[in-house]
Amino acid sequence: MAEPVTHTEAPEGHGGFPPFQSQHFPSQLFWLALTFILLYVLMSRVALPRVGAILADRQKRIADDLAAAQRLKEQSEAANAAYQKSLAEARRRAQSIAAETRERQTAEAEATNSRLEAQLHEKLAAAERSIGTTRATAMRNVGGIAAETAAAIVERLTGTTPTEQEVAAAVAGASKR
Repeated sequence: MAEPVTHTEAPEGHGGFPPFQSQHFPSQLFWLALTFILLYVLMSRVALPRVGAILADRQKRIADDLAAAQRLKEQSEAANAAYQKSLAEARRRAQSIAAETRERQTAEAEATNSRLEAQLHEKLAAAERSIGTTRATAMRNVGGIAAETAAAIVERLTGTTPTEQEVAAAVAGASKR
């Protein structure tokens, strides 16, 4: 079997963890300084320029994006202003077209009304003339009818036929009253 390991104390100054031993401090400080300088050179020559370039590129992209956004905003505002202007112009044209159409239709309606009124006045005048002619004819016929009726009544009542002059004088006297 294996013999158990026993710890024996090391001679004076040679015991314990070597990094904590004071005789190793100068070499440790040398390697620390050398490593620090190498890391510093490596970082300053390789890593930091890359990180700086990435940050600069990122900053440039952000600035370009902000500039593009500002340009697009200005274009959008210009397009909106042009749209509002064309919309106002279209409204103005639509209102003028509506006003012209309304005026034209009003003029046409007035012309039509005038024409129809003239036709109606002509028809009314013709109807009044026709009525006047018919009335005059009827009045002449009334006198004749009245004379015939009066002669027929007198003949029936008296049995004698009156003369036309007597009947005309009697009808004329009755129509004056």
